[in-house]
Amino acid sequence: MTRLDVWLDVACVFKTRSEAQRACKNGKVSVNDQSAKPHREVKVGERIGVSRPEGRHRQLVVTGLADTHLPKAEARALYEDVTPPPTAEELELRELLRRTGPVPGSRMGRTSTPNLRERRALRQLKRN
Repeated sequence: MTRLDVWLDVACVFKTRSEAQRACKNGKVSVNDQSAKPHREVKVGERIGVSRPEGRHRQLVVTGLADTHLPKAEARALYEDVTPPPTAEELELRELLRRTGPVPGSRMGRTSTPNLRERRALRQLKRN
């Protein structure tokens, strides 16, 4: 038997084990429709659900176990992807999100403190 976070990493579902652990702790991974912790043991035949960004969900059925990293082709043999194909609406929404990209002026990846330019603009607004 193998830990869930290790299996998700070895099967190339997540890039790193720490990313898999974080997803488990945040409730983004379920095993047999029940929320799962990273230390849960995985068995062959179990159904794993993974929630991804932008509302995408993957459904995987475990077909093999491994504790050590494998080449990607062999790692993909550890599971069977039974995710239903996306609907036309979902495909259209993904394409729209891809085309628009990040919102101009958005502060993605930054803290909530304003930068120098924004502080000056705030001071100017307060004076007027």
